[in-house]
Formats: sequence, C-alpha cells, structure tokens
Amino acid sequence: MTAFSQTRVIQDLIDRLTRLNAAEEWNGPLNPSQFAALSYLSRANRFSRAPSHVADYLATTRGTASQTLKALSRKELIKETRSDTDKRSIRYDITSEGNDILKTTSGLSGVIETLDQETSQTLADSLKTLVLAMLQHRGGRSFGVCKTCRHHQKTDTGGYCQLLEVPLSGSDAGQICHEHAL
Repeated sequence: MTAFSQTRVIQDLIDRLTRLNAAEEWNGPLNPSQFAALSYLSRANRFSRAPSHVADYLATTRGTASQTLKALSRKELIKETRSDTDKRSIRYDITSEGNDILKTTSGLSGVIETLDQETSQTLADSLKTLVLAMLQHRGGRSFGVCKTCRHHQKTDTGGYCQLLEVPLSGSDAGQICHEHAL
C-alpha cells in the first residue's frame, strides 16, 4: 500500500468512527456538540471552564461554543458561575443531572472496553500522538492533564500551579487544563 493510500485509509477510518459515534449521540437528549462540551467540562479543571476554553478545546468558534453552553444551561446540565473578582469572567460547572448523562455508556465505549489491554493502550497512545501532531500543525493548545504540565509542582495536598500561582487539589491535578504546557 502506498503512503498516500495508507493515509487515506486512516483518515477514512477516523471519519467513519467519528460519524458512527456522532450518529449514536444524536439518539439521546444532546446533540454531538453538546455532549462533547459536557464531557469536556466534566474533565476540565476549575481554571479551564470558560466559554473560550470550551471553544478552543472543541476547535469551534466562541459564538458556537456559547450557543452550545446556553443550550446545556437551559437543559439544567450545567450552571454558570461568575468570578468574584471579575464579573465578566464566567465558569461553567456540571450539575448532577449533567453527570448522570455522562454515566451512560455509548456503543463506542462498550466496544473499546472489550479490547485487550495492549490493543487499548496502543490505540490510546497512537491517537494521542495523532491529536498532538494535528494541534501542533494548527497551532492549537494541548489541553493536557494538569499533573503532566511543566508548571505543576507536586505537593502533599495535590499540587501547586507555578504559572497561575495557586494551590491545586488532588482532583485538580488529574483534570484537563487550558494552560497546560509540555
């Protein structure tokens, strides 16, 4: 197989898998964009839940992300919290109803769970490499897990972000951060 055809096969497989998963997500109470935003918010740390962060993570416009967040808020799956120090700054937190929706298992999740450990790890590593390469190509952010960031300092209570100069809880350290840097 030539390099071009191998590239095309991989691209087509990723596209097909994405479409199969999105088609399944349309059968629930959320459209695929709403589900993706809700899923991101559930894994993002408290510093990474602004509308602009959701837009960056989903590679969409801020207007589209804002409309998606408004829809999730109307469905009472997320709640808006304004900053005490800057009233223009908004953060979204997931409600218990939002967490309940995320607990439902998709067909894709079920299939992934049937993979043996080695195949699952290889797939995860390969997809991570592909996503990071695509982000680098587009000039996007990595949105890595806080504890893997160069600004993270481990402490007995969880950690400390040297960039933001704030203490981190154990759960913060295990969540996605918009400020992540390798």
